Amino acid sequence: MGVDVALGDRKYAIDIEAGALDRAGELLRPYVRRNHFVIVTDESVAQAQLGRLAASLDAAGIGHDVITLPAGESTKSWKNLEIVTDRLLELEIERSDNIVALGGGVIGDLTGFAASILKRGCGFVQVPTTLLAQVDSSVGGKTAINSRAGKNLIGSFHQPAYVLIDPTTLDTLPLREVRAGYAEVVKYGLIDSPEFFDWCEAHGPALLAGDSAAREYAIQRSVAAKAAIVADDERETSGRRALLNLGHTFGHALEAETGFSDRLLHGEAVAAGMALAFGFSAAQGLCPADDAVRVRAHLEAAGLPATLAAAGVNASGATLVAHMMHDKKMAGGRLPFLLARGIGHTFLAKDVDLAAVAAFLDGAD
Repeated sequence: MGVDVALGDRKYAIDIEAGALDRAGELLRPYVRRNHFVIVTDESVAQAQLGRLAASLDAAGIGHDVITLPAGESTKSWKNLEIVTDRLLELEIERSDNIVALGGGVIGDLTGFAASILKRGCGFVQVPTTLLAQVDSSVGGKTAINSRAGKNLIGSFHQPAYVLIDPTTLDTLPLREVRAGYAEVVKYGLIDSPEFFDWCEAHGPALLAGDSAAREYAIQRSVAAKAAIVADDERETSGRRALLNLGHTFGHALEAETGFSDRLLHGEAVAAGMALAFGFSAAQGLCPADDAVRVRAHLEAAGLPATLAAAGVNASGATLVAHMMHDKKMAGGRLPFLLARGIGHTFLAKDVDLAAVAAFLDGAD
């Protein structure tokens, strides 16, 4: 199955197919220049999936070099960006080439950013291997690295030339990683599709248990939802794309408090952030309390953190709000929040009182 991202002359295809990695040589053929790819990956993905991709490229007669980085969120750094760009230049990458990002969101974000600045813009293709990357970060062209001041503050919009999604790569992931990606699946239901949230409640356990049909449906549905939003608002100018940040303002503060480390994975932070966004919305009288309870219950049933304590965070509301002040969405000294009027009814609020947010967090469990 496939989904197109409609961006005029920059449109691109997203192919979703079980086993696609084993015929990547055929599927990537239209995107190879000079019959050679450079693949950027991390140590964990190299062990689990690189052999499949390399064998397929070899069978298609496509040469390849590999840049392998450490695994983990800390890889999205200036140091590793320099390593990648220097190595790409050593390999004489040209502007017409497509670099292959094989991995999760960290590799996709870092590789995409490197491609966006190398020789003022090279191409790249995404081959996401985690559920989080498959349903979210590989689509839409947001690329970035982290800095001391916060997450994803150094980056650019740079769309891939192609996205190849093979759901079978999820079979080698630890359950914790699948759960973290599932938080982003749930997000699409909470944004504007209450019937998809109903589906998640009914089929989420099967997806987490490895049901291939459930996984393929969730990926296709999520990718289609994101593609439609990106096509409508590529650079978050109209506000619609901002809806994709549900849970992220709270979540990034939790990640900052835990040092952007494996103590709290990005998807886990988003899960807790979505529960907090619904809890705050209910506390402000915007959202039915029953909906906030339902969201929290589903995330907890999926094995995801839905409270500060479950996220391993013991900080004051003022401390967490201070982290939020570094958010890249700050405008005119104010921070917009994604809040909810109910499940499937998320909206962008630009007049949120940060003192009220801090007080809510102080009272949150």
